[in-house]
Amino acid sequence: IMVFAASTCGISGSMVRDLMLECVEKRFGTSRAPHRVEWLTDNGTCFAAKETVEFASWLGLISRFTPVRSPESNGMAEALVKTFKRDYVYVHDRPDAQTVLSQLAAWFEDYNEVHPPQRAADALTQGVHPLVSNCGVSGLTGATPQLNR
Repeated sequence: IMVFAASTCGISGSMVRDLMLECVEKRFGTSRAPHRVEWLTDNGTCFAAKETVEFASWLGLISRFTPVRSPESNGMAEALVKTFKRDYVYVHDRPDAQTVLSQLAAWFEDYNEVHPPQRAADALTQGVHPLVSNCGVSGLTGATPQLNR
C-alpha cells in the first residue's frame, strides 16, 4: 500500500493506526481489506512498533519498510511527489489550501484507478494492491509534498 502525505510534527503509533483504519475504510468501505495490501513506510518507531504491525495485519495490510539509509527509496518517494504535482497539482486551480484539499480525493482516485503507474500495475498482477491516499499522515520516506502555486 502506498500512502502518501506528510507531517512536520511528531507522529505517534496511535496516529498511524488511526490512519491505517481510515484509509482501509475509505478505500474498501469496510474495516478490513478484502485482499492483501502492502503498507509501505519508513523505519520510524511509530510505523515499526509491534502494536502497529499487528494492527496492520488485522486490517489485512502487510507492513513493508523502506531500506534504512536508502537513497533509492528516497528517490522513489521524491519521484512520486514530482509526478503527483505534475499530473494533478500544477494543472488544477488552487487559489487556496481549502480548494486543494477539496480536490485531493478525486486526484488520488484518478491516480489509483485511472492512471496507475506501471509499478502499481505490476503489483496488481501479483495480487498486491497499492494505494495512494489522502487519509492524513504517513511516512513513506519522510518527504514533504509542497503544494506551491
